Amino acid sequence: MTINSYITVTIKLLIIFVPLLLSVAYLTLAERKVLGLMQNRKGPAIVGPWGLVQPIADGVKLLTKELIIPSQANKFMYYIAPIISFTLAILAWAIVTMDQGVLLSDLDIGVLYFFAISSLSVYAILLSGWASNSRYPFLGAIRCAAQMISYEVAIGLIIISVILCVGSLNISEIVLSQKSVWLIIPLFPAAIMFMVASLAETARAPFDLTEGESELVSGFNVEYSSLSFALFFLAEYSNIILMSCMMTIFFLGGWLSPLGDPLDPIAWFLAPTGALSGGSAVWFFTKSSIFILFFLWSRASFPRIRYDQLMKLLWKTYLPLSLGLVVLTAGILIGFNGVPPPY
Repeated sequence: MTINSYITVTIKLLIIFVPLLLSVAYLTLAERKVLGLMQNRKGPAIVGPWGLVQPIADGVKLLTKELIIPSQANKFMYYIAPIISFTLAILAWAIVTMDQGVLLSDLDIGVLYFFAISSLSVYAILLSGWASNSRYPFLGAIRCAAQMISYEVAIGLIIISVILCVGSLNISEIVLSQKSVWLIIPLFPAAIMFMVASLAETARAPFDLTEGESELVSGFNVEYSSLSFALFFLAEYSNIILMSCMMTIFFLGGWLSPLGDPLDPIAWFLAPTGALSGGSAVWFFTKSSIFILFFLWSRASFPRIRYDQLMKLLWKTYLPLSLGLVVLTAGILIGFNGVPPPY
């Protein structure tokens, strides 16, 4: 690679990395504000105007706390686990396309890359629980790993239905194939299952069984503090935004406008700047924000379910439904001669 190539890659990384960190920081503020509104309270309102400096204050507090390391912990594994978790959360963003051509790497096997990165994140959770050399983190890590692996099976089968309709593993091709109709219309049951499975895969309420304050005291990260805890925290909220973006890409047409070019006011406004037609990043952010709100809304609305109910929902309901949906989708496409050509 030439020097210019290195500079280009560095700029792309900064363009993705810096806004992502800011989005994660202010998602915590948005979550507390939304929960406050739903529970008839204010939420953060003291630190800065409307509490806008609260995420910065929280970050400074975490960084200045003492890093306490368990005396019996495996030091190398203990240190490396949060780094792996945060690194994988960032690497997954390489294939997320917010507008046509606006992404770090346009891989032809982008969906497989997404599967690989999301699957590897389980190892960071297991390492953190095992390296702490304590019962509660270890139990939390095992529960989290079982939960994540189980619901990745359902997510994988759901995305196979999307691939059957599109005929490509490329993220940009999946978005562009939805110009005529968004996939949420023909695959509405799959979209609903993907939303619920995303809650479980990211261990969010009502599926936050990895925390279980009454029996696990925060789960796999209970022995972590200061910067180490912050890395796990950043990875969790980064995954929330990532799954919302992937829901937008797979089922809501990504950056494509719901109004069409002639009626799209955003396209008319951006036309003098040479922006690409057919939609924009504004639509992408709007659609993704709707699903982020769903993550926050579910936390305020539903109580935590039991672990046996969580596993029953997947293995007795979502797994046969998602597998049947794959067979049904393939059968309809073959029967009506609608199988897309290989990319």
